[in-house]
Amino acid sequence: MSQSTPPQSSLTKMIGLDFLGVGRLHAILLIFIFISAIGVVLATHNTRQMAVQRENLLLEKDILDGEWRNLILEESALAEHSRVQSRSVEELNMERPAPDKEVIIKLR
Repeated sequence: MSQSTPPQSSLTKMIGLDFLGVGRLHAILLIFIFISAIGVVLATHNTRQMAVQRENLLLEKDILDGEWRNLILEESALAEHSRVQSRSVEELNMERPAPDKEVIIKLR
């Protein structure tokens, strides 16, 4: 009996040649499937991160809207005519001029 090649080496060589010859399309498709799966995972992860970021921004917007409303109310309370008049009299010692000292200016 002659010893040509061990059966293990021959089988490995046949599988490799078969894979490169006949199974090339399947290997390429398998690689594309893995790339597609990784793309889906990354897209899903990015979408979830953006959804969380959007929710955080909406919460911040609600907080800022409430603060803005409070500032508007405070501004209107501070600019109330009776408050301005009483502070001008108390703190600045201002008084309303007599009607004969009032001057009316007309613009043309």
